[in-house]
Amino acid sequence: MSDLKQALTKFDLTMIAIGGTIGSGIFLTPSLIAKNLEAPILILAVWVVGGLMALAGSLTFAELGSMMPGAGGMYVYLSRTYGKLFGFLFGWSYLLVVNTGGIAALSIAFATYLGYFIPMSPTVIRIVAIAGLVLLTLLNIRGVKIGGIFSDVFTMLKLAGIAGVILVGLMWGSSSTTDFAASLPAYPDGIFTVLGAAMVGVLWSYGGWQHASFTAGEAKDPKHSVPFAMVVGALTVSIIYITINVAYMFLLSPQAIGSSSRVAADAVSSVTGLFGGSFIALTIFISTFGSAGIYTLTVPRIYYAMANDGVFFRKVAE
Repeated sequence: MSDLKQALTKFDLTMIAIGGTIGSGIFLTPSLIAKNLEAPILILAVWVVGGLMALAGSLTFAELGSMMPGAGGMYVYLSRTYGKLFGFLFGWSYLLVVNTGGIAALSIAFATYLGYFIPMSPTVIRIVAIAGLVLLTLLNIRGVKIGGIFSDVFTMLKLAGIAGVILVGLMWGSSSTTDFAASLPAYPDGIFTVLGAAMVGVLWSYGGWQHASFTAGEAKDPKHSVPFAMVVGALTVSIIYITINVAYMFLLSPQAIGSSSRVAADAVSSVTGLFGGSFIALTIFISTFGSAGIYTLTVPRIYYAMANDGVFFRKVAE
């Protein structure tokens, strides 16, 4: 069997870590969090805590990545640390549930937001989602470098879109829209109950930086570039998430955010009119399509490593 080509640069891996994390979550979950917490200080606090947890995880994976810089990332860490059974369970759960469900959700999301510009029935949306996945698969079959370039381009585009949202909020919004010094409301079920519920959405939004570890076998200087990408990726996403939440609250009050089903679109539209909805729809389409492409690129490296270890169909390793 031929060796994997070490074609991915430090920049490629960093874009994978960032792009694999930022999907649709930051455009949707702030509404659920604001609805539960209401207090601006708590809303920002849970995003800060989530960022610290993501950074702690990335530092842990950075150490493991420098020790075990092979294809498969988390699968390799689990297998070598706790035995093949844990790696086997992790890999099969990723195949049957985690990654399969994640890509399906992202595909429906990008097809749905494409429907903002091209009206489509639910059946057509599903067909477009499947066609998009076929396209991404064919693209990645062309080679890891092609997949890396796709990740670079779409991650940079989604960062540009998010920067636009932040710019609109901080420049055209107002700090007086939200009373950041407001006292905490009464929580009948206890403050820790609502904080725990809010953290579910926060942690879901922060997941994905670990995808950089899956492609370690194809990275240039993996002992340095893979840890760098995961740490910088988690840190960058944390800063973006905290800043964009401030931007949202410059445009809408926490009560308005909590009652909105399209917080990003409603926030931007509050100062830009109808253009805001189109801008956000395009940004979410780019973000979710880009994330689906990254998942299609990275996760098969887990199955490759499993096949090499004999806990998956060996033919898959080819």
